[in-house]
This record gives sequence, C-alpha cells and structure tokens, in this order.
Amino acid sequence: MTYFIKADRFLLEKEEKSESYLQVVNDRFGEFTDAVPSDAEVVDWSGYTIAPGLFDTHIHGINGFDIMDGQAEAVHGISEAILPLGVTRFLPTTLTSSNKDLNAAISAVKEAVKHGLGGAQSEGIFLEGPYFTEKHKGAQNPIYFRDPDYMEYRKWQNLAEEGIVKIALAPERDSSMEFIRAVSNDGVLVSLAHTDASFEYCKDAIDAGAENFVHLFNGMSGVHHREPGVVGAALTDGRAFAELICDGFHVHPEIAVMADQIKDDKLTLITDCMRAGSMPDGKYQLGEFPVIMKDGIARTESGSLAGSTLKLVDGVKNLYQWSGKPLFEVWHRGSLSPAASLGRDEELGSIAGGKIADFVVVDDDLNIQATAVAGEFKYRKA
Repeated sequence: MTYFIKADRFLLEKEEKSESYLQVVNDRFGEFTDAVPSDAEVVDWSGYTIAPGLFDTHIHGINGFDIMDGQAEAVHGISEAILPLGVTRFLPTTLTSSNKDLNAAISAVKEAVKHGLGGAQSEGIFLEGPYFTEKHKGAQNPIYFRDPDYMEYRKWQNLAEEGIVKIALAPERDSSMEFIRAVSNDGVLVSLAHTDASFEYCKDAIDAGAENFVHLFNGMSGVHHREPGVVGAALTDGRAFAELICDGFHVHPEIAVMADQIKDDKLTLITDCMRAGSMPDGKYQLGEFPVIMKDGIARTESGSLAGSTLKLVDGVKNLYQWSGKPLFEVWHRGSLSPAASLGRDEELGSIAGGKIADFVVVDDDLNIQATAVAGEFKYRKA
C-alpha cells in the first residue's frame, strides 16, 4: 500500500513544512515531494494540517471504561474511544489495588492486545503502584501500599509476558534503590510518584535508573528554598522526564509554562484520564474509591483530585495557547517526548522517513478530522 498525503502544513520535529506531498509506504512514512506521478493515489487534505499521532503514556480509562475493570472489553473500549481524540498509542495504566485485581487487569490487557485492538495501539502496561507512601496518596488505596519487591514484580511481568514497560514507586520506601536498579536493567521505565521523598533521595533514585516523574506537582512534595523536594529534583535533573496534566486544574497555567520552559523536550503531556472522561457529570468509580465529577473535574469524597477527564489533544491546545511557542514544538510534547521516555522515538512520535506512519489531520482550531495508525485511516470525522 503506497499513497501520498497532500496537505497545507505538516508538523515536523524541528519545523513546519508547507504545501507538499508526504509518501506513505505500507505502515511507514516515506519522503516529501513537491510532485507525484500521474497514477499515484493521493489522499487530499488541502486546508488541513498533518501532525504526529498522540501517545498517552498514562491513562486509566475513558468513556465509562477502566483498566481496573479487569476485562478485555474495557481495553478495547479505551482503545476505540481515544482514537477520535487523536491518540494512536497508549499505555494501559493500573492503580494500586489487590493482587487479584492487578492480575485481572494485566491479563485483560494481554488478552485484548493478542486479539487485536481496533483503535489506538497499546505499547505496554504502566503499573502505577503499589509501592507508594501515604502522605501524597491521592486516589491510590493505602491499604495496599508496601515496599518494592522484585520477585513480586517478576510475577506480574511473567503474567504480562514481559508487557510491563513502566512502573511507578516512592523512592523513600525500603529496598527502593535496589529495586530501581534491577527493574531499570530489565528495560522498564522506573517513575517516581506519590512520594514525600527528599531531594537527595530523588537524585539517588535517578542515579539508580529512575528516569521519569509521574504527574509533576501532583502526588509529591513541592519546592521549598531550603528543600527542593521531589518537584525540585524533577525540574533540575536533565536526565529525567516529567509528566504534566495540562488541564489548568491540576497545575496552574503559568506553572505549566514554567515547567515546559525548564524541561523542554523532557516534558511529556499525559491525561491520567479515568472512566469519567467523555462522560457527563455524576458519580463514578476509580479503583475502589467512589468519585464525583462536577464541571468535568473528578474528585474523591474527601475532595482529592481523582485522575482527570482531560483529552490529550486539549492538553496540547492548552499549552500551545499558554506558552505562545510554535505548534510543532508543543505538539511533540504529546507525541515525541512520550515516545522518547520509553525509548520508542526511533519508531514513533514524529513524522520522519522510516518511522511508523501514525498521524492525525487537524483543522486550524486543532480539532481532529482523521486519525491513521500505521498508515491506515481508522477514524474520519463524519
């Protein structure tokens, strides 16, 4: 299958390209050209922009589905619901829960992926927990918190058939540094989250191999001029990526812009979306906790933020409007940076010859008109 995409604008890694044709060969991007053969198949998106498919590396659920449902149907539902939102790749994300529920969630993802996902494609499982501490527990259930256990993790990894690609923990827990070294050596992205660790503990964790901070500013100790804390470590260490929920509620717009200025391409936009995403206000469930969504904001009964209902493309729109940076630069915070955090940027995250042809078509207001996964159009707006 070979065709050419015609469009007014293409968002590339370092620039925008105007009024050209982009070749797609099977599931890969080819080269740009100013003219095509007379018998070539041309998909004409004149008047629109072609951007890389978005990659949500932290999503629990959407549209009434949740990974912790422990059902393949939920994984399929999430895959299909995020496709019209411009997401082509995602990490099904768990919560701190019982071993029984975690096993069911892992098995459900494995089953759904083996069956074949019809929408956005899974790039592996993200285990958010259970190795956290209580002070910044958020919507994680503290009755299951415990110290990291490599053999326990290996059981989950075996169940997942090596499908776990990311795990989050609090580095101040006993045995964390040994765990971080071992899991990093397995090629898994170790992330710091729901933690009250000191700046020094975080630096030690980064030295040991932890290379990501989960939902920056949320679920962690903040910056103090005498104790930089977790946030200070995330912002000042150039080795680590940092996730940001860019909805304007979890993080103030000016702080989001500051984080973007400091972290640059090490900033990854995420949603942390839960089942209430794309649903009306009302009562929902996040893991074992009842959640109330009002005005699109989900909170536990105690008032804590409970994930989000953000659409990743809206996070991109927000940062674009707040920062004033070029669109191609901001867009890659939701595509290339997430891929790079997982070591997948040679294959995914941007429009470049030889990469997997994940892309979206957007109008001038960044509304999604079409989404293609590996060169195949899987969604077109009616």
